[in-house]
Amino acid sequence: MLIEEMTSEEFKASLQHTDKVIIPVGSVEAHGPHLPLATDLYTIYELCKLAVKEVNALLAPPIYYGLCRSTHGLPGTISLRGETLKQLLLDILCELHHFGLKKFIILSGHAGGTHLCYLVDACEEFVRNHPETKAFVANICDLLKEAFSELNIPSSDSHAGEWETSLILYLKPHLVKEGGFEDYPKFPRHWVVANKKEYWSSGIWGKPNLASAKKGEILAQRFILALKQALADF
Repeated sequence: MLIEEMTSEEFKASLQHTDKVIIPVGSVEAHGPHLPLATDLYTIYELCKLAVKEVNALLAPPIYYGLCRSTHGLPGTISLRGETLKQLLLDILCELHHFGLKKFIILSGHAGGTHLCYLVDACEEFVRNHPETKAFVANICDLLKEAFSELNIPSSDSHAGEWETSLILYLKPHLVKEGGFEDYPKFPRHWVVANKKEYWSSGIWGKPNLASAKKGEILAQRFILALKQALADF
């Protein structure tokens, strides 16, 4: 049930059947020469569209932008400040709660640590102020850990590599370009780095050459299963 496709009356009627809503969060950032800037948005939003066919929840319009530190400065990366992201999510939660929704499922296609901290911080503040509500926050990698193991995708493959390229090959194949190559950041350990491009100019963290649409299909199936299991008692 996609909120953006409903009429006002359809939305009102849907509230009789569920008090849960999924809010997808992406990012707009460099993903190498082969993947679109909105990869994090496309992966999580398309997977959520598949998931709501099996999960009794509304699907809210996504938040396109996120907080992107590691790719900051690379062409096309558009990052929000953390407080902006937090306040945006808080406003959306408050508006949805106004209509009677009480269980909020925040799913992020962007797995940046600072980005996720602001999402959690927003939800903690919201739940404190509205104790009758519940919030669930997870990123795409959390829900795909078992699938990565099943497909022998290493933890070092984390950005525009094997698994992300596989998902886009399955979900949005027309957006995948040639030119992906194996690469990894070279950030000095424990250093605070202002000029990220000096140490990571490609936007690739892994091996996109190992990707396939078939792997993407398996990842999509495992995502839905993992989400259903995670929400079983929510």
